[in-house]
Formats: sequence, structure tokens, C-alpha cells
Amino acid sequence: MPETPARTPAGLSIFFPAYNDSGTIASMVVSALLAARALTPDHEVIVVNDGSKDGTPQILDELARMYPQVRIVHHPKNRGYGGALRSGFEAATKEFVFYTDGDAQYDPSEVALLWERMGPGVDLVNGYKIARSDPFHRIVIGRLYHHTVKTLFGLGVRDVDCDFRLMRRSIFDTVTLTKDSGVICLEMMKKITDGGFRIAEVPVHHYHRAYGKSQFFNFRRIFRTGLDVLRLWHDLVIKKVHRAAPQARA
Repeated sequence: MPETPARTPAGLSIFFPAYNDSGTIASMVVSALLAARALTPDHEVIVVNDGSKDGTPQILDELARMYPQVRIVHHPKNRGYGGALRSGFEAATKEFVFYTDGDAQYDPSEVALLWERMGPGVDLVNGYKIARSDPFHRIVIGRLYHHTVKTLFGLGVRDVDCDFRLMRRSIFDTVTLTKDSGVICLEMMKKITDGGFRIAEVPVHHYHRAYGKSQFFNFRRIFRTGLDVLRLWHDLVIKKVHRAAPQARA
């Protein structure tokens, strides 16, 4: 009897949005490379440098010279968190795409937990924080935001803003992301949910920020985020613009 052809190993793209993360990004990239190699021989690691003003660009260029699986996307000017995520998704070339932040509040090696949960009946594996390692005021604001948007947008996931996700790249054949701010996570989860994609959830660890500071937690940014959420709610819940016509990958 002829032998059954061996299945080509699934490909994995790992990417990080990075902004002034010179203290953490090198260790994140190396950790991601080690994790990816343990999962599949077909892998790549991408970092989107979103207009960093510290040593991040130079560190990333050196990492790309050292490791052939590493690619860097440089934004000359800061485009915002959403702009960085959109660039990362566009740059990814493999069947599965995983992303997390470059500030080391998540452990890239835990992508193995999501990879194990991914299967034929799953399109996206969403991490959720076992416990949030942030100052008390950030935990309170985060919980208020989380429960508010879950109610407004009718989302069932445990943690809308846990930026530790593994998904099929084919999702973006029909889902188009438009936001440049951090509200892109809410936009993404709402469009993916409404698109009928199947979501699984896995607990992951969340760590104290060891380097740098959050770009989100100031009054002006919170106010702008609130307005962005209301506009998104009007577009996706009231007008349902993403359901009015077929979407295409940007």
C-alpha cells in the first residue's frame, strides 16, 4: 500500500507591536523564537516598531541580522496601537498568527497553551488573565471598561483586552480592521464574533511591567478612548456597518 503523504506542518507567525520597548523587546523576540521552534519548523517572528524614540529600532535591526526568521516593520511615525496591530496582521504570512505586546507583561512561551487548544473546530484562541498584575487604579479602571464594553457590544469572552491571541490568518479574508487606537481589540473581537468564527479561551499569566510605562492611563487618553468606544458602538451595534456589505482583507 502507498504511504499516506505526511501533512505539511502548520505555519506560525508571531508578532509584537513595540513602542519604546528597548528594555524588553530583545528577550521577547528570543523567547518567541524558542517557543515557535518547539511548535513548528515553519515560523517567523515579526516586530512592528511603531515610531519608537528610544533604542528599540537599533535593537530590532540587530535582531533581524542575527536571526533569519525575524522581520522588522518600521513606522517612521507613531500610528497608535491599532495601527501597529494592523501592520502586524498584514505582514504575517503563515496559516496561524499569534500576537502579544512587546512590554513583557505576558510570557511568549505560553503561546504553546494556545497552540494546544487550537483545533479544527476553533478559529481563535483568546487568552484571559489569571490575575492582573497592575496598580490598583488600573485594575479598577480595567474592570469597569471590560464589563461596560461586554454589555454594550454583547460579547461573551472573558477578557476583551487580553492581548494574547492565536488565530487563523484566514479570518482576515472577511474581517477588516480600521481602528488606529487601542479600541481595535474591541473592534476585532466584535467583528470576529459577529462573523460566526469559533472562539476558545485559555488562562494565561500577566506580569508587572518591568520597563517603561503605559501609554493609556492618563485622563486625555481615557477620554478619547471613551469617545472611540461610543463611535464604534454606533457603527457596529446600531448601524451594523460591518454586516451591510462583504468585508475584504485590507
